Amino acid sequence: MPDDRLLSPGLTCWRVAQAGQFAPIVDGADYFRHVKETMLRARHRIMLIGWDFDVRVDFELGEKTLRGPNQLAAFLHWLLWKRPSLRIYMLRSNLRLLPAFDGMWYGVAPVSLVNQLSAKRLHLAMDGAHPLGAVHHQKIVVVDDAVAFCGGIDLTIDRWDTSDHLRENPLRKTRGREYGPRHEVAAAMDGEAARALGEQARERWQTATGRSLPAINVEHTVWPYRLKPALREVDVAIARTLPTLESRDEVREVEALNLAAIAAARHAIYLENQYLAARDLVNALARRLREPDGPDVVIVLPRSSESRLEQEAMDSARARLLQVLWAADEHGRLGVYWPVTEGARPVYVHSKIVVSDDRLLRIGSSNLNNRSLGFDSECDVAIEARPDVEGDDEVRRVIAGMRNRLVSEHLGVSQDAFEAALAERKSFFEAVESLRGSGRTLRKFTRHMVSGEMSLLAENDFMDPDHVPRSLSASLQRFIAGLAQRP
Repeated sequence: MPDDRLLSPGLTCWRVAQAGQFAPIVDGADYFRHVKETMLRARHRIMLIGWDFDVRVDFELGEKTLRGPNQLAAFLHWLLWKRPSLRIYMLRSNLRLLPAFDGMWYGVAPVSLVNQLSAKRLHLAMDGAHPLGAVHHQKIVVVDDAVAFCGGIDLTIDRWDTSDHLRENPLRKTRGREYGPRHEVAAAMDGEAARALGEQARERWQTATGRSLPAINVEHTVWPYRLKPALREVDVAIARTLPTLESRDEVREVEALNLAAIAAARHAIYLENQYLAARDLVNALARRLREPDGPDVVIVLPRSSESRLEQEAMDSARARLLQVLWAADEHGRLGVYWPVTEGARPVYVHSKIVVSDDRLLRIGSSNLNNRSLGFDSECDVAIEARPDVEGDDEVRRVIAGMRNRLVSEHLGVSQDAFEAALAERKSFFEAVESLRGSGRTLRKFTRHMVSGEMSLLAENDFMDPDHVPRSLSASLQRFIAGLAQRP
């Protein structure tokens, strides 16, 4: 990479832009509150780009502290009433797994009709500009092109939780139905980095609707005052996955950044993700594990996927690829875990995190599966501390601190306790192992847990392609033929 940097525009990212303020946000309770507070300061435009929205979702649960209605739909209409100059744009993937699913959001209307239903200042659209079988998975919020959020959290139901991840929490309830503890991560930024994410959001809007939106320059303060910046005047990279369209070649910046981060690590690679189903990425990790002086590899995943189809496809692929990692772990530096609460209830991990030493932190929407590397649309942000650059000491501190905070949360210990164990043992993996215990902790995946017959859907190019298939019908025929051969 030029200048020995991991973040290289055109290779591992789309653009590098400076943020005046940058802050990681851990878990849904804080994210929803900071997003609402930022939207309260909007004067001109709010752009909400997501895989999913639910207009019934509540921002704050328990004691409400911020002005305005608590439910998304009522809040947005209240904002429009309060701010006559404000316009709101909501763009959601149409989940086009098959053409018949185009009307899923409203149940009756095709995408072309839904995109004409917008009110005068509340514009609603579903984005069908993607290959058959793909989805738009980016999660971006941009307010006045001045503050932007990017991560793995949609403004929808079943996402809210605090970092306590209690076994039972009466606030984790949707329409009378309880859901379990859930772990999420996102990031907020302002300045040129926010404007760049605003440009990405506007490009998505134009591709989906054919209508362009101008950039906005504001002078008023938009940053949420309850959110303390972790860094100031820091370069932020934006890395994307975009599938092939007639008017555009595919973009695989996320994949390139993941592989560069793995290759560059000297001491520790830390991953949090919903899935582990990308063989090329796992092979890259396996090569590092075979090195006598290679880095520790610590991976935090959910115990199992949420739906039966995901379990058949993604969990089965994960089982295969864990065997690859275990076979490569010749020097005992690999730990693969799932978090549990007090009382041993699994915490669902939905975050998408890559940390390479204290050098690189990547937060975003992309999963460690094939779809996220070339078939679906994704958007991640990353910060980097360049090797041996004295001025980047603070960036290194924040990257390492974020990694340590996350693993401490999962272990149920203080960050100070974890960092003391890390200083004593000089090994990230051994520090994690030394603090695992009963109650809230990390539990380890073992060969016995994932043994057994693999599903036919594991590593299936119909369910988890890494590019636009030359023939979707051929992929479907192979899939059906495999089903017919099952005993």
